[in-house]
Amino acid sequence: MKFVCDETLTAGSLELDRNGSLEDSLLAQELLDFPFISKVYITANFVAIQKTDVVDWEMVADDLKAIVDKHLKDGTIVMRAQSQDPLTMYAEMTPNPAVMKFVTNKLLFDGMAEAKSIDEATQIPVAEALFSFPYVKEVFVADNYISITKVADADWNEIALELRYFLLEFIQADKKLVEDNFVPIHRNTENPYVKESFTDIEVEIKNIIAEYIQPAVAGDGGNIELIEFDESSKTAKMLLQGACSGCPSSTITLKNGIETMLKEMLPGRIESVEAING
Repeated sequence: MKFVCDETLTAGSLELDRNGSLEDSLLAQELLDFPFISKVYITANFVAIQKTDVVDWEMVADDLKAIVDKHLKDGTIVMRAQSQDPLTMYAEMTPNPAVMKFVTNKLLFDGMAEAKSIDEATQIPVAEALFSFPYVKEVFVADNYISITKVADADWNEIALELRYFLLEFIQADKKLVEDNFVPIHRNTENPYVKESFTDIEVEIKNIIAEYIQPAVAGDGGNIELIEFDESSKTAKMLLQGACSGCPSSTITLKNGIETMLKEMLPGRIESVEAING
């Protein structure tokens, strides 16, 4: 019988019986104390238990499940993983219903990397791999999380767990998520995402965004930053990435939140804020 857990247990595999060493798994030690259990196999995200014909599964399955669950919570299914902090990942919805954020307990990429198609993913291996799933539309990597945008007809209830398992195994295999020579793509040539220099007021706007807005936006799986400030129209043009890009509530956030804040902190110098999706 196979007992599937909600996290990856080991990058390799363990096959344990009474004839071998059991020091790598407290779970196996406890299970093999039962005379009707002959072998325990641990790999990926499941524990497989082999029994003899002495008892039927209906008699013992619930009790065995409770034992596996206890060791899962205690982190003692595979002892070798205890030498370092195990990787954890959880999925959470964002204000954008098309985007889900997969958050880990380790730094994934010191910066931001976004791919809206397979052609843009050549320097982002994790995005390139994710595009093999037909329901993945866009990928955004930053700090300790990965935001994934799905296609319209996909249901998060059906795909979130598969994506979480995939990302856990990808990261635990120590595969590179973003190439060291990664360069952001500039899709809008008239307003490139990266400027060589900024005016004094642009620096002020960027500082306000960095201190008061970006931390909250990052918490929702996205990013916002200044592209440029149009002096003639007093308009600040903002780049939206990740969960913010295409989000139905982004316009409200820009107008009621960011625009209002900038007008209050820079009175008379800013009239409006305009969004440009990454």
